Amino acid sequence: MARIDYVELPSATAHELTRAFYAKAFGWAFTDFAPDYSATVTGDVDLGLQGDPSDGISAPLPVVRVDDLDAAFEAVTKAGGVIAKAIFSFPGGRRFHFIDPGGNELAVWQSAEGH
Repeated sequence: MARIDYVELPSATAHELTRAFYAKAFGWAFTDFAPDYSATVTGDVDLGLQGDPSDGISAPLPVVRVDDLDAAFEAVTKAGGVIAKAIFSFPGGRRFHFIDPGGNELAVWQSAEGH
């Protein structure tokens, strides 16, 4: 089953302030995965804060979770999606980015555990 389970927000200009804002406003707890990357880890729909200006995009990034990343990559390509970032690994899994026909960038990921 594929569904959006993660949204990544750019926070390069104020990573710590952005993190503190969401913690204070909603009581969300964040886990640090890198010096400039934090995320909630509730297991439902989580929020990632991308603080690296060289790796972030300028808009929120919806992320679709799938069971088979390679099959999803092929399906997105065959459906006309334009690959913005080829498959790459990160702590916790692998993912790729694509642009849909409306110009929206999304990512697709598979957990390192494969589920």
